[in-house]
Amino acid sequence: MKNILVLINLNGKEKLLLEKAIEFAGCFKSKVWIVHITAPDPDFVGYQAGPQSERDFRATELKKEHELIQEYSDKLKATGIDVEGLLIQGPTMDLIIEESKKLNADLIIAGYQEHSFIYKAIIGGHSKNILKKSNIPVLLIPLD
Repeated sequence: MKNILVLINLNGKEKLLLEKAIEFAGCFKSKVWIVHITAPDPDFVGYQAGPQSERDFRATELKKEHELIQEYSDKLKATGIDVEGLLIQGPTMDLIIEESKKLNADLIIAGYQEHSFIYKAIIGGHSKNILKKSNIPVLLIPLD
């Protein structure tokens, strides 16, 4: 198990996922890829970019997300683990599968939370979709 891809949402529940990644990486001497997939640019999904204030706000959000991923990466590096952090914009499911192939991931670690029927109907369940579309093992960590 050379490469472990850890999907984080930056929702404050990453600690459990990162602890599990440390555990596996320590056992297998794996490289850990911390990946956060953020919403695509408005132009990507067919919307106007909006006023400069909105673009500035989005840029500030992306900078904060990037800094947080770097902070997590630094913490894992301090434990002696080879780690890289990635912030990627775009459609979540497509990018998860694409990145797992590109990084030659041997394992995907992701969080799982139970959601209401309405949430599932509108947003969908990423964890379930990862299981359906992935050709590599997926470890789901309950976050509830």
